[in-house]
Amino acid sequence: MNNLKYNTIQTYKIIINKYLKKSIGKYKLSTITSVALNSFITDLVNKYNHSKTYYKNILKVIKGSFRDACNLYGFIKYNPALTLRLPKIEEEFNNKRHYYTNEEIDKIIDRFKDNTTFVASFLTSCYTGMRTGEVFALTWEDIDFEERIIHIKHSVYDKTRDDKGRWYIGTTKTISGTRDVYISTTLLEALKNFKKKQDYLKKIYGKKYIYYHKEEVTNSYGKVIETRIVENKKGYKYDNNMDLVFVKSNGGYTGTDLIKYPFKIIRNELGFKNCRFYDLRGSYATKILNNGIERREVADILGHKDVSTTENYYISSTSDTRKNATEVFDNLMKSDIIDEIVEYKI
Repeated sequence: MNNLKYNTIQTYKIIINKYLKKSIGKYKLSTITSVALNSFITDLVNKYNHSKTYYKNILKVIKGSFRDACNLYGFIKYNPALTLRLPKIEEEFNNKRHYYTNEEIDKIIDRFKDNTTFVASFLTSCYTGMRTGEVFALTWEDIDFEERIIHIKHSVYDKTRDDKGRWYIGTTKTISGTRDVYISTTLLEALKNFKKKQDYLKKIYGKKYIYYHKEEVTNSYGKVIETRIVENKKGYKYDNNMDLVFVKSNGGYTGTDLIKYPFKIIRNELGFKNCRFYDLRGSYATKILNNGIERREVADILGHKDVSTTENYYISSTSDTRKNATEVFDNLMKSDIIDEIVEYKI
């Protein structure tokens, strides 16, 4: 558990408390069989409408728990979860990733043209495929306008609020997630103009503008375990100041909460019911792959070590690409004989 990200640990805790303790926790370890575990996971799939990914997390927790109980602690002699598998799962529509069309993106940008911070963050994900947490972890130091590169090194996550706030900054989701992505001409213009406006607002607000710094969190042994984003107190000087990119007009940082209200409008007013900010990532991958970019390149841009992750989770076909595929095959099979036969002359 020590090597897992905070959000992953929280997900596993929820799985243990909500599903495992209630159903499996009441039995002695030695009495739990492979048949019982298979029945449990099948009943779970039939009862709830979670995504396949979430069921895989449940399976991972079960298998890991019984593996450690057997191999690490010796509580049981045989691991009943060794052959445990998920039953076939049909993904419901609500669990499918949304593919943003160009028309949808235009409508969203037009609707929020007065909310420059949201538009800038939306376009950043749209034009780079960055994860949501990566987008809102960006500082202006991460963006090299001259070389046209975004250095992706961090991700943000939230915890229970206290007197110092609730936002923390950590490493990217995976080692391969730390990467550089190039900035397209459109995004370059958008970010440059957004920075100009932000610099202007800093002058307008003056001393009332809100700034932040990084603060290390240590455990009882003095080891740094986390880094949090903390608002500067007026009159104090800090060594670890952060020039965060996506903040409100007065500099206030709300992390990924910044997208919550806009997406309520996007779903309810614009009618794009099943879309999320995160779906910009998959839409980006699908668009560039369908226009000739190699899978390995797409995986590197998204920060995936394994190309199969890109293919399985982030690339979707569209009606246009499927239609194009049939036309491509039709052209490959072009034949005068077939053309003559299918006329079905009477």
